Amino acid sequence: MGGRQVQAARRLLAEALDGELPEHERVLAARTVIAELGSPDRLLELTAELASGEGDPEGCARLSYRHVLGFDKLLLIDGGPHHMLRAHLWHAGRGAVGKEDIHNHRSPLASYVVRGRLTMELYAPVPDGGVEADRYQESLSPDESADWLLEPAGPSRLHLTHVAEYAAGSTYALPANTLHRAWTETAEPTVTLFLETGSGRRRHTDVFTAAGPHPGAVPKVPLRVEEYLSELAALAELLRS
Repeated sequence: MGGRQVQAARRLLAEALDGELPEHERVLAARTVIAELGSPDRLLELTAELASGEGDPEGCARLSYRHVLGFDKLLLIDGGPHHMLRAHLWHAGRGAVGKEDIHNHRSPLASYVVRGRLTMELYAPVPDGGVEADRYQESLSPDESADWLLEPAGPSRLHLTHVAEYAAGSTYALPANTLHRAWTETAEPTVTLFLETGSGRRRHTDVFTAAGPHPGAVPKVPLRVEEYLSELAALAELLRS
């Protein structure tokens, strides 16, 4: 299902990521793929094709939503358990844009900064010193809502190990258990292409916060199909500018 750009993207993702690879090789493969798919001309063609209704708009809209930190997550290619390709749109002045909680992921990931700029910090647990934080185990609810569930896991301390800034044209890739947080402070929208590889997916992620207690559940509100297509069309116009 899908037009020429959708089929080409699915083929590239499958060829690079669907086999059994050690995590370090999967991270490298994901970084190579995301750089190819994230080139402005190719991403524009893919986004415009999806905005016209190609691909799986109903299925992708159900897994697209506005994140509580103020950026939109738009699913572009759903590769099931193997990979998911998303566009992240960070809007200045919308929602609670800022430093997200320190966290890791269920599987290796890669990202390409299409426009704008991201800052990222990496962390490691330490027995003393560092930053005090409350640790949570985050999982998805088993029902169809797939809300985020947060279970307190006790106090922790983290040490800042690395700070980097990624401008447009930059890529990064991380193993699943890498603790990090990212944010943007640009006045103009920041767009990133984000790839979850899906292989060896962990049952939960770890979330660390110094901002006080979290609620036990955070709802995900999926986009309606018409909202999803409208956001893709707006993304295409942004990429053309």
